[in-house]
Amino acid sequence: MSDLSIDGARVAFLLTDGVEQAELVSPWQAVKDSGGTPVLVSPEPGEVQAFNHVDRAESFPVDKVVAEARAEDFDALVLPGGVVNADAIRLDVESQRFAREFFEQHKPVAAICHAPWLLVEAGVLDGRRLTSFPTLATDLRNAGAEWVDEEVVVDSGFVTSRKPDDLPAFNAKLIEEIREGSHDRQHA
Repeated sequence: MSDLSIDGARVAFLLTDGVEQAELVSPWQAVKDSGGTPVLVSPEPGEVQAFNHVDRAESFPVDKVVAEARAEDFDALVLPGGVVNADAIRLDVESQRFAREFFEQHKPVAAICHAPWLLVEAGVLDGRRLTSFPTLATDLRNAGAEWVDEEVVVDSGFVTSRKPDDLPAFNAKLIEEIREGSHDRQHA
């Protein structure tokens, strides 16, 4: 068994149309390469349309509708970015509930780029240290977070990064936090 093995771990990827393809595909592959099972969760059934910045990219099949998903069925949550994805999903009440459950259950959560917008609405950022795409800094600070401009930030099982260039560091910390399991200081 590899040092980076997360064999048997089920990892929810919560997203909708407009997701930044690299921020979905790269962590997804990292989870698979480490022995985990990624599961695409979305507000609507069918497929999710990804983008490479502003250009239409691939579509990905939805495995589970978020209204039917529960955090207790997963070991961790990944929130890929993309402006359109993040802006749409943060308004979805079921997505807010689902994300909040991971914090309440002390499970690892990883969010990149614009994805922390959902966590503002979920009410889980007060007192947390994180990073994101720089345009979210004020929103995150207003939600009670300490925003920093770093490649990757880990705060008690909560992993954040700024942009696709940060994916190698983001993926490494994501796998490390999943491998460590629950974090007592992870909270909503």
